Amino acid sequence: MIEEQIVGRGIDEPRLIEAMRAVPRHRFIPETYRSHAYEDCAVSLDLGQTVSQPYIVGLMTRLLDANESDRILEIGTGSGYQTAILARLARSVYTVERLAVLGRQARETLESLEYDNIHYRIGDGHEGWPAEAPFDGIIVTASPSVLPDALFRQLKTGGRMVIPIGEELYTVTRSGEEAIKVHHGGVRFVPMVEDGA
Repeated sequence: MIEEQIVGRGIDEPRLIEAMRAVPRHRFIPETYRSHAYEDCAVSLDLGQTVSQPYIVGLMTRLLDANESDRILEIGTGSGYQTAILARLARSVYTVERLAVLGRQARETLESLEYDNIHYRIGDGHEGWPAEAPFDGIIVTASPSVLPDALFRQLKTGGRMVIPIGEELYTVTRSGEEAIKVHHGGVRFVPMVEDGA
């Protein structure tokens, strides 16, 4: 997986490669689909959610460019696979999952793997985690139709968000009140649903 899907497609940042090698992807995949854990595709979870294709996880993590002192907000814990990689790269990860069942399963898996720098919350991803803001970086693993203002305001000035908007992937850097967007191509993510929607 690493050699063909990650390094073979030009992602060769050493800390990221080391983190992806260290995280056992199959532990985050339901038993029914575990034989597909290392394939070049997204894998189904319960409740209509997916674990992103390994390349997309690698690409988004590289674009986030977290370092050892960063506090990162993740919107969409999902299986916890992306969370685990972030936890190996950043000082702390604050992860928000809308679906309580998925959030609990991910937490159990991550705690069984002895990650101790992850903070968990069940809630609406559009709201982020205001009590812990501002963050050095934010990564969003579901797709809103527009950039959520509440999330943008939880970025530090100079901080970076990696987010799919519609079917396009962007990095958004905060410069004061200005959002500087850079486009990184087409992607497909599950929609980012608001509570009550």
